[in-house]
Amino acid sequence: MSVLEEAKRVAAEFEYSPEDLNRGVKAFISQMDEGLQKKGTSMSQIPTYVTAVPNGTEKGLYLAVDLGGTNFRVCSIQLHGNTTFSLTQSKVAIPRDLMVAKTSHELFSFLAKQIETFLRTHHNDHFEAHTRRRKTMSSGEGFRNEEIFQLGFTFSFPVNQIGINKGTLARWTKGFDIDDTIGQDVCELLQKEIDALHLPVKVAALVNDTVGTLMARSYTSPGKTGTLVGAIFGTGTNGAYVEKLDKVTKLRSMQSADYDKSTGNMIVNTEWGSFDNQMSVLPNTPYDEALDKATPNPGIQMFEKRVSGMFLGEILRNAILALVQKPNCQLFKDENSQTNDLHSTTTIAENSALYKQWGVDTSFLSIVAADASPGLKVTRQELSREFGVDASSTEDAEAVKLLANAIGKRSARLSAVALGAIVISTGNHVARGGGDDDVVDIGVDGSLVEYYPGFDDYVREAFREMPEIGAEGEKRVRIGIAKDGSGVGAALIALVAAHRGVE
Repeated sequence: MSVLEEAKRVAAEFEYSPEDLNRGVKAFISQMDEGLQKKGTSMSQIPTYVTAVPNGTEKGLYLAVDLGGTNFRVCSIQLHGNTTFSLTQSKVAIPRDLMVAKTSHELFSFLAKQIETFLRTHHNDHFEAHTRRRKTMSSGEGFRNEEIFQLGFTFSFPVNQIGINKGTLARWTKGFDIDDTIGQDVCELLQKEIDALHLPVKVAALVNDTVGTLMARSYTSPGKTGTLVGAIFGTGTNGAYVEKLDKVTKLRSMQSADYDKSTGNMIVNTEWGSFDNQMSVLPNTPYDEALDKATPNPGIQMFEKRVSGMFLGEILRNAILALVQKPNCQLFKDENSQTNDLHSTTTIAENSALYKQWGVDTSFLSIVAADASPGLKVTRQELSREFGVDASSTEDAEAVKLLANAIGKRSARLSAVALGAIVISTGNHVARGGGDDDVVDIGVDGSLVEYYPGFDDYVREAFREMPEIGAEGEKRVRIGIAKDGSGVGAALIALVAAHRGVE
């Protein structure tokens, strides 16, 4: 069997047929519904307490902060009221000792000081005016509401959210470990340190970055139609969408939940990375199984492990390695140099990244997918430079391209399952047609949608294969990039919260 035939055989294992796709959609809708009714389900379907999306006419100056990992970002966003905005920001590394501090106070006072520095640097007139006014006020009166910066706090760690600006830390991840923060309200911790510095700032909203993506897209998208879904397809994957409040039945059993019921809607954070952890409908190959076994959380986040950028390179590495290690397969092997179009014998370096877990970055899939050079020269150069595969043949490169394309295409088709299921389950009958109001708007962010060639086309092809959407309906689904969910998105959630007058 030739190298290309072997590669075609492996690539076929990644095929995700229209029948599989539609089974996936039905299961996704079923797990969505289950998650809306009770806790402890496959998809968490977390109520975000954000009950409205912007329409692009909102105005004002808002603050946003983002504690997403090793950096802390502070920004101010001026909304111009015409779907545009201006953003000013600063970023600072979190000192390692504060990530494992003895008390919450040490970390959160550091964060509050960064907010103070930002205000003094970028909004000093506003800040000084507040300081002067505070000194002339009788003690205890404080600032009037309109003088206060409303702040959206993106906190990318697991929290139990119980209100638009209330949420207790469930556990730390990403190298943070401060015991006394567990179980505490992180908004309250930040507000306490802001107040200690007498800053005119109110923590108005606790923000999930996926919800921020939805809000950012809804503000900047064209026309009157509000955005239905915000989705991230990057290192990880997740989605948030606008649901009818009466479908979120588990809210009724959450006595302490505090939210605005007037809109009849609730934005729900799906946490769809864990869709079908039980593997009832998700596709599976030996290369997926090898990846899952080698992760710290086997059996968990099974949808994410087939879709997101963090994992696609490793799936490709497993598939390439299976062919390299197959005795009769000639991938990256020449019996003699005459069989190689370079007339040189192919070799793989002993310390090649192909032999190391996580050795293949997902950016390699994007490079290969985009390669239209004669003899796939770009792919061969990458194989040499990144993986120590010297003098690979055109056929070798074609085999790698086949595998990379199959894995990328499956990721996009699975992404379409999640998006299509939400469009269908929320009753957006795009297939029926009608006026402009029948447009369904989806905001997306992340390296896969931005840089993987043809990702959007594969998603749309999958939409056309869903009977509830079809060829006509697909044309009415508008997908647009939504940038900076943790900046402008967080500011917009703070705006929604401030307008509601949350205490």
